[in-house]
Amino acid sequence: MKKALSLVLALVLLLSVTSVFAEEEKTTLTLWCIATESDSNRIAYEKAIPEIEEAFNVKIEWEAFENDSYKTKIKSTSAEELPDIFFTWAGAFCGDFATAGKVYCLDEAYAEYADALPDVMTKNATYDGKRYAVPLTMNIVAMFANMDLLAEVGYDKVPETYEDLIACCDALKAKGIIPFGCSGNATWCVTEYLEPIIEKTIGYEELGNIFAGKSTWNNPAIATAVDNFQKMVMGGYFDPAGVSLDNDTVKANFIAGKYAFYQNGTWNCGDIAKKGDNFKVALFPVMDAEKATYAQVIGGPADSLAVSANGKNPELAAKVAFALGKKICQYSFIDAGSGLPAWTPDYDTSAVNYLTTDVAAMVAAADGMVLFGDTAMSADPANVYLSYVAKVYGCEIDGAGFIEALANELQ
Repeated sequence: MKKALSLVLALVLLLSVTSVFAEEEKTTLTLWCIATESDSNRIAYEKAIPEIEEAFNVKIEWEAFENDSYKTKIKSTSAEELPDIFFTWAGAFCGDFATAGKVYCLDEAYAEYADALPDVMTKNATYDGKRYAVPLTMNIVAMFANMDLLAEVGYDKVPETYEDLIACCDALKAKGIIPFGCSGNATWCVTEYLEPIIEKTIGYEELGNIFAGKSTWNNPAIATAVDNFQKMVMGGYFDPAGVSLDNDTVKANFIAGKYAFYQNGTWNCGDIAKKGDNFKVALFPVMDAEKATYAQVIGGPADSLAVSANGKNPELAAKVAFALGKKICQYSFIDAGSGLPAWTPDYDTSAVNYLTTDVAAMVAAADGMVLFGDTAMSADPANVYLSYVAKVYGCEIDGAGFIEALANELQ
């Protein structure tokens, strides 16, 4: 009996030691992202991370930060202090990290996933022919409409021309309904209104060239676009309280029926769609039909994961980043409804919400696309740009002042 008991105790001890060693063998990787508790993508990270931890026998320690504070934090973090994997935006935003040698080249790791990840989806984070980020989803700026509120003023569809939109806004105001909500606390939210208006005035090619520094901001048509936006602000088409509200509050107000329209990224589709079928999604109307079309959009594949070049094990982190990116993409598309997939779906897509389905049709029909301005431009020019966008929303400068200031400071 004593011998049997000793054998049992020895076996228990052996299993305990084996378990400890197995746990110690796990590599810990750090991850920074913007999937806060209130972020649409939170569920995608919460579902994807445990799966990848198990598949790669790693422990992922992750932190989420609010959008604007994250941009400041990640840009100011030294190469040695960057996490192993971190969320980034494609375009010049990620390009700054590549130029500084802070991010790991992902070409070798990409080869394993090339069949599932179209090369075109990696282009916005490819610099000097090398890939530096794993795309997650792609989104555009869209105009969401509460059709119950529009019905109160006689509209059964979203206005398709600028003149009709203004007439609709006037009718809403007369009815005591606020047409638009926009967060002034987050300047990027203001760009979600201003950039489509500029694009629909000067065309996507010219706007893309301006963001790339190939054309000048000193364009009278841009001044006109800014003035038109300000007319909407000063005309009472925007909730005046929005200047001090964060985006989560503004979105919640729209969903609750306080505003008729909410123009923001299509990553909001899931949150809005689950509240009912009384919403529609559209694009901002054309301002100058000689230079722009309705199907020109702001957006593209931007949300991405990058790998620190100075991490403990960048080769492993790169493999994990691709696998994690694929899973986040899947759950963002299916569960969160927070974007279109950058990866080719190999799963059932029948549960995709109705707004995301409509956005997919818009993207398929798009005849021009420009990446979001604050990611298309490098950090310093983007900060200058955002500072003047904030002044436009605050009506501190007009269109002429906007183009003059940016032309002087950026060109």
